[in-house]
Amino acid sequence: MISKEQLRQVVYDQRNLYYDLGIERNIDQSLVDCPEVLVLTGVRRCGKSVLMQQIRAKRAEKDYFISFDDDRLLHFTVEDFQLLYDVFAEDFGLQHTFYFDEIQMVDGWERFVDRLYKHGNKVFITGSNAKMLSRELGTLLTGRHVSKVVYPFSLGEYMEMRGVELNPDSFYTTEGRALLQNVQNEYLIDGGFPQYVKSRNVEYLRSLYNDILYRDIIVRYKLTADKPLKETVYYLISNSTHLFTYNSVAKAIGVKSADTVKDYISYLEETYLVGQLTKYDVKVGEQIKSPKKIYFIDNALVGIIGFSFSGNEGSRLENAVYIELRRRGKELFYHNDGNECDFIVREGIRITEAYQVCLSMHDEKTRQRELEGIRSAMKAYSLSEGYIITREETEDVKVEEGIVHLVSFARWSL
Repeated sequence: MISKEQLRQVVYDQRNLYYDLGIERNIDQSLVDCPEVLVLTGVRRCGKSVLMQQIRAKRAEKDYFISFDDDRLLHFTVEDFQLLYDVFAEDFGLQHTFYFDEIQMVDGWERFVDRLYKHGNKVFITGSNAKMLSRELGTLLTGRHVSKVVYPFSLGEYMEMRGVELNPDSFYTTEGRALLQNVQNEYLIDGGFPQYVKSRNVEYLRSLYNDILYRDIIVRYKLTADKPLKETVYYLISNSTHLFTYNSVAKAIGVKSADTVKDYISYLEETYLVGQLTKYDVKVGEQIKSPKKIYFIDNALVGIIGFSFSGNEGSRLENAVYIELRRRGKELFYHNDGNECDFIVREGIRITEAYQVCLSMHDEKTRQRELEGIRSAMKAYSLSEGYIITREETEDVKVEEGIVHLVSFARWSL
């Protein structure tokens, strides 16, 4: 059992961990102010902990903070929470706001958080594993928490980090458009992990990837070999944004069972490294059986894992659009009735938006193909508007179903 003095040392050592709060991250203030437990989750190193510190810095009560991503807390158990509470109260007086970073590292944490909530305390927590958090939150904390998935930097946050300033005229002036085009192209390569944007240190990304692979998957699920998992990732990257089936992946990497591949991809999803897209169908069974599309959480991370996006700017752009739509909280599917549309958005039981992604519409055959894809989705779901996200073109195209808006990624995402 950990001692009070050991806990006290960790608490005081961690008080100055986040002296640089970086770029202000966006969060709905109602989530911060509500009485429920606020859960900040997302891939490792995307900025969850910094966002928590930004919230903490603005609140009157800020002393009850601890991060469990600390080697001195490897043997911390749920029984030690009361001891931690005692240290907080003895050293900082009575407060009613708690901040727990990477809390999923403590088995049974939800019991203590539930007790705090029942006694009228506000609790902020972060975690990096979707399945673990959802399982635990779905037991004692059902109806007592709100969640926000934190993503790597958006284009706007990337620009702020890089010191790039725009004004409303920038979308129309020659100089402004050129600047916007350049920074957009850099973002599609650099991605949005805050520390990497700041340092451009490739080894940082390699270390991050290895942490996700080994600490979050191989160790947690007691996998006996890393090669099949790595081969799965390599295959998915080389086929990112394209259709695949579990059987096709299994055959390509030499794994006997498609169920093994399915498990591997679910582990990757739980760490937020990848996201799967299924074909939309009113029959859930058909959705499940349909080929999938895979997207990665960050373009730069993909580039260092093994198969780069270099020479495939269209995949970079589509992946970035996927991330941005997820950042906006959209529930996504793809549409295919012979003509394919990259992304359709469901709200409740209705499809409300449709997006196509195309690097350039200058080629007439490409233009017609992309317009047919978006029009197919507009017609299928009775939409009067559709969007084609491009690298630089901006235009409204009138079609039989309504209007297709061609808009550059930079303009759309900003």
